[in-house]
Amino acid sequence: MEKKNIDWSNLGFGYINTDMRFVSNYKNGAWDEGALVADPMIQMSECAGVLQYAQTCFEGMKAYTTEDGRIVTFRPDLNAARMEDSCKRLEMPVYPQDKFVEAVSKVVKANQAYVPPYGSGATLYIRPYMFGSSPVIGVKPAEEYQFRIFTTPVGPYFKGGVKPLTIRVSDFDRAAPNGTGHIKAGLNYAMSLHPIVSAHHEGYDENMYLDPKTRTKVEETGGANFLFITKDNKVVTPKSSSILPSITRRSLMIVAKDYLGLEVEEREVYLDELKDFAECGLCGTAAVISPVGKVVDHGKEICFPSGMSDMGPVTKKLYDTLTGIQMGRIEAPKGWIHEIC
Repeated sequence: MEKKNIDWSNLGFGYINTDMRFVSNYKNGAWDEGALVADPMIQMSECAGVLQYAQTCFEGMKAYTTEDGRIVTFRPDLNAARMEDSCKRLEMPVYPQDKFVEAVSKVVKANQAYVPPYGSGATLYIRPYMFGSSPVIGVKPAEEYQFRIFTTPVGPYFKGGVKPLTIRVSDFDRAAPNGTGHIKAGLNYAMSLHPIVSAHHEGYDENMYLDPKTRTKVEETGGANFLFITKDNKVVTPKSSSILPSITRRSLMIVAKDYLGLEVEEREVYLDELKDFAECGLCGTAAVISPVGKVVDHGKEICFPSGMSDMGPVTKKLYDTLTGIQMGRIEAPKGWIHEIC
């Protein structure tokens, strides 16, 4: 299929309307078959559950053009499983995991003209989401829901190359100890907007959230998990029941162990340990790994030896290996690459 006339190399990370999206409705206790539709607009009651009580969850993933010209997605089964967890926590009906993966394939295939070519640095971002659509005035779950998937071509998260970030230790809490931090609920991201705007206003790129109970342990940022490298090249990630289980982070830990032969550890990470790490990064779908050069804890600077000019050497190997797998340059573990066309 002929690609759209888009300046792929100059794409930003924003929304561009594509031709088709997938829509399925839940009514009378069951999902319909769903269909691809052209209309990007949504019509619903002014009293819809999503508008009144934020009953919504979402996922984020990408489609890639590989080196040999295939269009693939990366571990969509894990996105389906994570969305199931989100739905259960928010008292929403689960969209079947096999149907989720099938719908992702249908949407990407229908919009394959928008999948950026290999080597452009751009990808097709995929956004599955679900929301309560029926009227709800008392505080209770909606009775009807809509599951949708749209796509949009996006450029690299970092224009002009990767620059290590400066982040601050936040005074805000991202999630309650027994709250919704472990699921991908829209309400979590609404709560993070004021802290991130505040951080940017003060000259920081992101927030480091600590555990809300003791405020001594590292959790995550508003939209990414942390990854640390010790001075003897061990890969460490924080462990907490209120951290979102990042698919990128889980994949990087396997890459570290099985491809790079590094020791890996998921454990509680204390704030006062940061000075002992050699490298730090934020990992997620958008950028894979964003290097962190400095953490500022209420005026006290914690600078990582990897510095403020480049990605650290171990972080760079992790990044290159995982993106090589995603783009088809490196053989993937079984089941990681879902071919669409």
